[in-house]
Formats: sequence, structure tokens, C-alpha cells
Amino acid sequence: MSHSKPHIIVEGAKQYPLGTMRGNQILYDFDKMLVYLDAKGKLLFGNKFKIYKEDRDILYKLCLYFIQDRASCKEFGIDIDKGILLSGPVGCGKTSLIRLLKHLVPHRQPYEVVPTRNIVFGFNHLGYKTIEDYGNTQFFCFDDLGIEPIGRHFGKDCNVMGEVLLSRYDLFLKRKTKTHATTNLNAAELEALYGIRVRSRMRQLFNLVAFEKGSKDKRK
Repeated sequence: MSHSKPHIIVEGAKQYPLGTMRGNQILYDFDKMLVYLDAKGKLLFGNKFKIYKEDRDILYKLCLYFIQDRASCKEFGIDIDKGILLSGPVGCGKTSLIRLLKHLVPHRQPYEVVPTRNIVFGFNHLGYKTIEDYGNTQFFCFDDLGIEPIGRHFGKDCNVMGEVLLSRYDLFLKRKTKTHATTNLNAAELEALYGIRVRSRMRQLFNLVAFEKGSKDKRK
């Protein structure tokens, strides 16, 4: 993909314009972005993937965030310098969307999506080095925050993701390093799990973007 035309994404033989260029600015068109996301979603996750009408509002906010439309994000109370905590019930499509949305802005630094349980398994095996590994300047999205087991290395228990979030918070203060996450839990459940200190850091690390509580399970 040529970065001279960041508003046009090429997949195979097909071109998807996401908007138009005015000077060095992209004027994004939300409907065109949805066309691309639907096509890319099918390429990534198979033909069953689709963009649901009831998800348009949440997608609109997420798209504004990923294209870094500061003014529009401000109207929704979204700070583009923070990461995204995407919350919602099981099966509502959080992970697919967060995996998909980074493809919208191939000219920006991508983030790696890592299941939190894998991080804990790494800790159980390697110990505190694992926590250090996630305290680097790479951008991460921690998938399924809050369902991971407690870590245990040489008989010592550790709330691994709590520690990782504290390291990510320090990085955010020093270098504005972004962290994203998905979760099925609400604020009270996250606080019960990670404690009040981590929860207050999370408020500074993340914008909370939530699916409706009644969002249907799309896996059924």
C-alpha cells in the first residue's frame, strides 16, 4: 500500500477508497469505511462476518478514534491520546472489531492483539520477565481482560495483568505509548479483580467504549 494515498486501501485486485484527500488531510467517509471493514472482515474471519446495523453507533465512535478525528472524538468524550477499553457482553464481536479496526489506518503504528490468558501462561513459565516484555514501547491490545487466571511462578501468586497495566501506565505517562483492551467485565468487577490503584490508572489509560448490555451473541 502506498502511503502517498493513505485514503485508498488495496486488498488483492480491489481498491477501497475511505474518503478523499484535501491537501494532506483525508476527509473520511463513514459509509465507505464500513464497506471496507465489511470486506476486510470477510477476508480475516470468513464469509460469515458482517457489520451489524445495531453496531453502527459504536463503530462510528471507534472509526473516529482510529482516524484520530480529534474534534469529533471530543464531542463523544473520547481522548485520542488514550487507548480504547472496548467492553460488552460475551459474543458481541469486540475481539473481531478490535482486530479489524487497525487495518483502517495502515499508515499508523499497529498494535498486537494478545489474549490475557497467554500472558499469564507466559508468566507461569518465565516469571517476571513476561511482565517486563509487555512494559515495552510496542502498542498492545489485551484481549479478554479479567478472565485470565491468577499467575503463579515458583509458588508465588501474582496478579499478572494488574502488574502489566501498571507498567503500561508508566509508559503512557513517559511516552504516550498506547494500550487497548477488550473486556466482558464492568467497572466494579474490574476494580474487584485488580484493586482500586489499577482501576484508577485504567481510567487514565483508556477511553471506555461499551456495547449495549443487550447486544446479541453473534456467535450463535
